[in-house]
Parts: sequence; C-alpha cells; structure tokens
Amino acid sequence: MGEENKDIPLASNPSTASPVTPVPAATPAPAVAQAAPKPVVTAAPVKPLASPARRQFMISWLSLAWVVFAAATVSALSTVLRFLFPNVLFEPKTSFKVGKPDQYEVGKVDTRWEDKFGVWVIRSPEGIYALSTVCTHLGCKPSWLDGEQKFKCPCHGSGFYKTGINFEGPAPRPLERFSISLADDGQILIDKSKKFQFEKGEWMNPLSLLAV
Repeated sequence: MGEENKDIPLASNPSTASPVTPVPAATPAPAVAQAAPKPVVTAAPVKPLASPARRQFMISWLSLAWVVFAAATVSALSTVLRFLFPNVLFEPKTSFKVGKPDQYEVGKVDTRWEDKFGVWVIRSPEGIYALSTVCTHLGCKPSWLDGEQKFKCPCHGSGFYKTGINFEGPAPRPLERFSISLADDGQILIDKSKKFQFEKGEWMNPLSLLAV
C-alpha cells in the first residue's frame, strides 16, 4: 500500500507552482514586396528601303538641279565675257565697184548686184544711176519685171517705173538713189552712205547720176 503510493506523483499545489509566462503571439512576417514588372521594350520599326521608283525620282531631281546650276553658271560667264569682249558688227561695205560703164546696156536694168549690195544699176540715155532695192512703203524688196518694164513690190503691190518713180500702190515716194561716180581705175563706184531722194529735189545732185 505504501509502495504503491510512492510511485504516484503528488499533485502540485497551485499556490506554490511557478507562474507560467505567456508566450506572445507570433508576429506575422512582413509581406515581401513584389518587384515591379519590367517595361516591355518594343523595337523601333525598321524603315523600308526606298523603292527603285523613288530612288529614280530623287536622282532625276538631283540631275535637274545640276543642269539648272550649270546653265546659270554658263549664263553668268557669258555675261562677263560680253563685257570683256564687246560684240562687233561687221556690216557690208557701203562703197564698192561694179565694173566699167561699157558693161551696161542703155535701157536695161542690171540686177547683178541686188542680192550682194542691194542696188539696181540702170543705164539711160542721160547716164547711169543706182537705185535702192528697198520699197519706200514698208521696206520690202521689189522685183524687176522686164516684161512689164517696172519694179513691183510683192508685199503690198507698190509699183515703180524704171526711173524709180512710184506710180501704183501705197508707196508714198520714189525709190532712193545712191551716190555714183567713176573711180581712178575707170570703174563705177557706188557709195550707199550717200542717198538722194526725188521729193527733196536731191536727184539734181551730180552724184545721183553718172554722165557717160
């Protein structure tokens, strides 16, 4: 009986037992901050190469620009050259010889010099004279019509006698005569720088008719 009681632990006296320290509640662990998502980097779109037509268009414009630049440069240089080398007009001589008097037949209109010198040489019983081939209306060139014995202007129909006197059409006055004389070598010398007009009485000048 006594041995059985020896193995049974005595109940602890509450009053004598050491106080039990309460275990504090576990503090929850702080939440782990999630990393912000990385921005998605989008690659820049690759520009397509210029099409052949576009390249050709650009080349054409560049070529045109160079051509315009070259033309402007040449124009500027030509302007400078004009100042350095002024233009000189070489006009035909106003004084020339047309052969000897015996080479002209009385009553005939000689047209050999109308294209080269712009004159008709006519020999009349009174002498030899040189008529201008310019119509006194608007400056056209009449033609000698041997069958009709007159000068006829094709532009407006003016007509002139062999002497140069106007008689039909709008021409307001006769043809002009040029100075005519004999040179030292016996040839006929015509000087177009000296003109004689009938209406001014200048046909009376001895230089308007070569007496032979």
